[in-house]
Amino acid sequence: MRDTFVATATEFLDDPRTAVVLADISAAAFAPAAARHPDRVLNVGIREQLMVGVAGGLALTGLRPIVHSYAPFLVERAYEQIKLDLDHQGVGAVLVSVGASYDRAAAGRTHLGPADVALIDTLHGWTVHVPGHRDEVPGVLRDVVCGRRDSAYVRLSTQSNGTAYPDAGDLRVVRDAGPGAPLLVAVGPVLDRALAAVGDRPVTVAYTHRPRPFDTAGLRALAGTEVILVEPYLAGTSARVVGAALADRPHRLLTLGVDRTELRRYGSAEDHDRWHGLDAAGLRRSVDAFLSPAG
Repeated sequence: MRDTFVATATEFLDDPRTAVVLADISAAAFAPAAARHPDRVLNVGIREQLMVGVAGGLALTGLRPIVHSYAPFLVERAYEQIKLDLDHQGVGAVLVSVGASYDRAAAGRTHLGPADVALIDTLHGWTVHVPGHRDEVPGVLRDVVCGRRDSAYVRLSTQSNGTAYPDAGDLRVVRDAGPGAPLLVAVGPVLDRALAAVGDRPVTVAYTHRPRPFDTAGLRALAGTEVILVEPYLAGTSARVVGAALADRPHRLLTLGVDRTELRRYGSAEDHDRWHGLDAAGLRRSVDAFLSPAG
């Protein structure tokens, strides 16, 4: 996904209203673009707060800045600048992260960012995309860079589904179990695991790579009394949105994602999926417990 992002963003730089702001991460990948557009590909060094501040200044001049780093550096470390220099100033930028929740788990806690979407969710009116396949990335970027002026967060990952659904901003049904069936909503690269987890269960599965704004109309059209939400970041991040959308209906909600327990482990992304119950087997256990008569 990162390679696709670099290639797509480099194309967008042909538009003089577009800029890229970096803090060393991916600077080598953007070096050819920087050679062609030295005034609009800016590397501020390992200064993530400054990176966002510079983006805010560029946005005030009318440019559309794309800001890029690892998720914990981009969102957690620079959160105050995102809040003040973008949100409070009423200007838009496109934040694009890599690393997801724990793609580089071997680098330790500094590179883990499962709280990023929850933090962005405290701000006003942001669009959030979590692509599940590299082929979803160009369309997402085109929409948020070229088609909008508000702020957006695009969360890239090394994890991927086997099939791309570029048009799945709104909920897209990928498995229909019929009227009244429990509904499982999978966000981004957890779709394949979710499908495997309920493969022999009468569960409808819908997919989205745009959790904000959440497709509440689609949710209401698909949801029965049991809803399962699987997100590749902090469990329950979208619970408030789903709960509000279904507030007038009796329903039960199961939220699955990265647990808030501090594991203090390294390992691989696959290890962390297993430890957080986000592999197919772990999802199956949680879904079975939820849907069982005693669940």
